[in-house]
Amino acid sequence: MTRASGFTLLEVLVAFAILSLTVVVAVQGFAQGLRLLKLSGDHQQAALLADQKVREITLPKEGRESGTEGDFAWERVVTPVPAPDLEVPGQAPRWHVYSITVNVAWGEQKRAVSVTTLRTVSDAEQNAPPGSSVQSAPLPAGRRR
Repeated sequence: MTRASGFTLLEVLVAFAILSLTVVVAVQGFAQGLRLLKLSGDHQQAALLADQKVREITLPKEGRESGTEGDFAWERVVTPVPAPDLEVPGQAPRWHVYSITVNVAWGEQKRAVSVTTLRTVSDAEQNAPPGSSVQSAPLPAGRRR
């Protein structure tokens, strides 16, 4: 008796199982990549929102604010920071330093981004009436900008 050439049923089943496993792993890899891409986009949007909320403060005042924008919840905290190096003994402080922190949270797992910056404000700016512009003192001759 001669054997016919070809694959046995067992060989075909093993090849099919290997192929199926490879396809499942590839699909899971693509799905994980898409999840990471969405997470990265959300993280970037949160960082941009936090930066925007920091930049909105032109004249810092101590306090706390919060709100929502889309799927993101944000909280902004402005606190004064002691700056003894900027003070002259016997004189009222000419400069005030504030810490501005913005926290942005989103998602069911409460992912979060935090941005903190320092802002320095002169006494003249801080005490100026709203809507007025404070002019800086002119530079001495020979030191023009």
